Amino acid sequence: MKLLFLVLAVFINSMLYCQSVVKPISDSTETEQYVIIKAKSGGEFIGVIEDQTKDQVILKTELYGTMTFDWKNISSIENIDKENIDKKGVYSQYNLQSTRYFFGPNGFGLKKGEGYYQNVWIFFNQASYGFTDYFSVSAGVVPLFLFAGTPSPIWIAPKFSIPLKKDFLNFGVGGLFGTVLGDGSSFGIGYGTFTLGNRDHNLSVSLGWGMIEGEWSSSPVITVSGMTRVSKKTYLLTENYFLPDNITLLSFGGRSFAGKVGIDYGLFFPLNTGLFIGIPWFGLTIPFGNY
Repeated sequence: MKLLFLVLAVFINSMLYCQSVVKPISDSTETEQYVIIKAKSGGEFIGVIEDQTKDQVILKTELYGTMTFDWKNISSIENIDKENIDKKGVYSQYNLQSTRYFFGPNGFGLKKGEGYYQNVWIFFNQASYGFTDYFSVSAGVVPLFLFAGTPSPIWIAPKFSIPLKKDFLNFGVGGLFGTVLGDGSSFGIGYGTFTLGNRDHNLSVSLGWGMIEGEWSSSPVITVSGMTRVSKKTYLLTENYFLPDNITLLSFGGRSFAGKVGIDYGLFFPLNTGLFIGIPWFGLTIPFGNY
């Protein structure tokens, strides 16, 4: 298990645009595709497009009735999910990164065609993509080879997400499997996780078994993590690891959005190590695909 802790330490120590465009709405098979129209004057309007021509867009809203916009006065139009509109008609940005906490996964999955690139402290790089609503794959690298050919970890991480009860209970199962370029060693972890709650407010409990050079650990790592939305563009996050040999790693921080870019920030606290220090975490997540 000390070897497993060393693998986790490699990740932790290796971590120590978005523009709006005016575009027509894409065709949708849904009978009512909700959109948000951002006017150049600064206003935002939510509703369903009744009609559009080369000059105008007609929007049916619940708050203001039917409205007509000239294309020249529109900054952008985006398809949005109705479930992200509250009872007061206020839209809260879809949390693309709801499928993970700082790093650890939960039971939610990316939707088909969604993807994002995650960078932590410049060196940690990972891209994730949803091939279906229930299966996604991540791939990453810490490019230490840029420094005189230093051995560098690379990995791939498949994940299956199974909704057991909508907005209440999700199950995820997957793994992370990699090698270290330059010395040929292999590492990995297989896990299962249960997530209670919805994409904005949830708690996850996970069990994971580590692997070094084909040898799997006999005792699991237990992870307890959670997130909650506190405003339209801000979440609180916590991700906590309980390892064998009485080693604990706690964290607390947040996630905010600047446009569509997610910004993660927080501190990790290793306990029972003889030192009390906070290891800072800072990362960016940039969406791509059908976001």
